[in-house]
Amino acid sequence: MAKHSDHLGRPIVAVTGIGVVTSLGVGKADNWAALTSGKSGIHPITRFPVEHLNTRIAGTVDFLPSSNKGASALTYELAEISAREAIAEAGLDADNFDGPLFLASPPVELDWRERFSLYNSGKDGNAADRLLTVARNLPTLEIFETSQFGSIAARLADEFGTRGLPITLSTACASGATAIQLGVEAIRRGECDRALSIGADGSATAEALIRFSLLSALSTQNDVPEKASKPFSKDRDGFVLAEGSAALVLESLESALARGATILGILSGCGEKADDFHRTRSKPDGSPAIAAVKAALADAGFAEDGIDYVNAHGTSTPENDKMEHLSLSTVFGERMRATPISSNKSMIGHTLSAAGAIEAAFSLLTMREGIIPPTINYDNRDPAIELDVVPNKKREADVSTVLSNSFGFGGQNTCLVMAREPV
Repeated sequence: MAKHSDHLGRPIVAVTGIGVVTSLGVGKADNWAALTSGKSGIHPITRFPVEHLNTRIAGTVDFLPSSNKGASALTYELAEISAREAIAEAGLDADNFDGPLFLASPPVELDWRERFSLYNSGKDGNAADRLLTVARNLPTLEIFETSQFGSIAARLADEFGTRGLPITLSTACASGATAIQLGVEAIRRGECDRALSIGADGSATAEALIRFSLLSALSTQNDVPEKASKPFSKDRDGFVLAEGSAALVLESLESALARGATILGILSGCGEKADDFHRTRSKPDGSPAIAAVKAALADAGFAEDGIDYVNAHGTSTPENDKMEHLSLSTVFGERMRATPISSNKSMIGHTLSAAGAIEAAFSLLTMREGIIPPTINYDNRDPAIELDVVPNKKREADVSTVLSNSFGFGGQNTCLVMAREPV
């Protein structure tokens, strides 16, 4: 590991800490054990009433104290837990993190219980007038602060002592990967030796469920919740809403080696492309996703035969899985038939803003542990999607490079190329 610069002369970016929380549990050890055993974290929703709703299942993290306190409080707790685990593994000071913070989080809004409380507290006038009257007379700013987009990152920055203005971003389902990309680019530009990148999402609320249902995006296979998410399967009918978080401590390889840190993996390449085709649908020809994959490979200096495994976006929606197959088969050609590709979302559901970060964390563990997590619930092969999806059972494999895809609503596409060690 004497080489500290990549093919473009930029600092090599290493990962020295990983933290994870999903519906499978807290911490990467428990998550990895569950993920590789094919366990599902999807279950019936108990957090709010679901009578008369078409979808009544989710991958909520009901075991956390903030799970009934609204999306903002839960997103903060998820981010804090994963960040604390990642910083501890990196061997850094959790009160004085010497680097910037990049947080991917969901758009913030008042929880429905807070809305009802505000609406019911007014006396006269319509609902909007009552809301304004109550808001002007609030004794504290607590509710106001929880509805501010940057408040979660600001609290995390105070908690961990990060440097500079904390960045909050929301690029739909690509958000977690984008947070990692921003950290990588900051280190490459020489602005810092290390960065903390987090993707967190605790927004499996009644409003979110209803909105995604109105888009016909969610699975309605409620009877056996753990079987509902079935990426690439012919009978897939939508994604399963879920919550979770992952944090990565990113560090220049030179800095990490100088302080004797353990290198958990390398962030070799990042690629992103935007698509203005539709607010929710993917462009039918897959061209933006194709361009994002190619950009990530080029940034890493990899040829098309340089990827050992693909961690798929794999949402379990009919259109997205079809588009992802099209984009990958276009880039990799016939080789894609034999390249293993699996979807973590088959077990943890779609964690939205956190998905790209969580899947990057699992990709790094795949390389370190030599085990590819399966795509569970793959019982009905789709003849239009010819992929080796590592069906139903984990697979031991020597994986030295991974492509992790994140294809979001509105055509926000980010792909990450990771390696076990510098190449």
